[in-house]
Amino acid sequence: MNRLRPVLALTALLAGTVAAGPLVAAGIQPALAPDTIAEQANFENFVHEFRATAIAAGISPKVYDRATSGISFNPRIQELNEQQPEFVRPIWEYLEGVITPQRIERGRDLMEDDGRLLRRLDAQYGIPPQILTAVWGIETNYGRSLGSFNMVEALANLAFAGPRAEYGRRELLAALRMAQQQDIDPATMSSSWAGAFGQTQFIPTTFLKYAVKEHENGPIDLWDSVADALASTANYLQQSGWHAGEPWGQEVQLPDNFPYASADVAIRKPVSEWRQMGVQAIPGQELPFGDQMAAIVLPAGHRGPAFMVFDNFNALLTYNSAVSYALAVGLLADRLQGLPRVQASWPVDEPALDLASAIALQQGLTDLGFSTGGTDGLFGPKTRDAIRLYQQSRGLPADGFATEALVVRVLNEKSLTH
Repeated sequence: MNRLRPVLALTALLAGTVAAGPLVAAGIQPALAPDTIAEQANFENFVHEFRATAIAAGISPKVYDRATSGISFNPRIQELNEQQPEFVRPIWEYLEGVITPQRIERGRDLMEDDGRLLRRLDAQYGIPPQILTAVWGIETNYGRSLGSFNMVEALANLAFAGPRAEYGRRELLAALRMAQQQDIDPATMSSSWAGAFGQTQFIPTTFLKYAVKEHENGPIDLWDSVADALASTANYLQQSGWHAGEPWGQEVQLPDNFPYASADVAIRKPVSEWRQMGVQAIPGQELPFGDQMAAIVLPAGHRGPAFMVFDNFNALLTYNSAVSYALAVGLLADRLQGLPRVQASWPVDEPALDLASAIALQQGLTDLGFSTGGTDGLFGPKTRDAIRLYQQSRGLPADGFATEALVVRVLNEKSLTH
């Protein structure tokens, strides 16, 4: 099955009837911009030179030539690769967008339809049906959004130039190896612009390490075989540290005097110690007993819900390192089981920071002696630590959460001291 042909045909049709139609009808071929022509030539030169690298890595010349035949420089991929997005979408908006009534209902239906498969995978890998179904739902809306780029072209464009060139070259070699080992026609290998593919959005290196065959005939197929995709995801999570029979996490209530600087996914304590600090389960639930290790996370700061997360949350983070993603999988899995939605209120009155504000905050903190490790507008552990240290030093709740008020305070303080 050629998964790209319908998409490419539609794209060509639109290009001919909408963009180029009047010119073509008049017998005039639209010209490419000079910059695009130059980039296409540079891209073709890169593909030609990378051939030696691929062959040295064990890719046959036949596979390489077949995979790269007809691929082109794609400005859209470069745009998606290089553009700076807004700092962050508020987590409550993200969760509302992915944990919808329709996704919950369809997920429950699929858990029933694929119940035998899910139970078998649970017995073999220890991954509960609701977790596998939630990953499937979050990644591709149960196979409805698989990506429409050609994987080799997308990864070759990333490998060609830009901030993810190293990633692109590694994944391009892995994609070629995948096509060679599995005898897959590269033209049928559709993906996202970043090379993620299949029902649960593996990348090629992950496929080579964790993909397993569950259906009986042919190569491992993460696009069209739900069984292969879910089995591969189960194998990935098991090997990433998932503990069978244990929860991912749960919503909790924090005492008024809780030391918010302790709320971070990297700060783990025994549940018994969190109990001593006044952490309680929400009504209707209980905290685990014993010395199971856990962390407290505040995805929307101290004004929003609090969650106690366990080792299995870290396994979800290996699939996608964003706390918001792992939380979405866990919460969708809970809803698939019939558990209630988050009980505490989200601070919906708190506007998200745009890119300019995020960069200004990072620069302001750095100028005040709280290094963020860079000013790119992306808030990783170093930026969160800098925010937390600043908050602690100023007697503020040290939750590491960036707000509009914090930006104003930091910039005002910076203007007075510099």
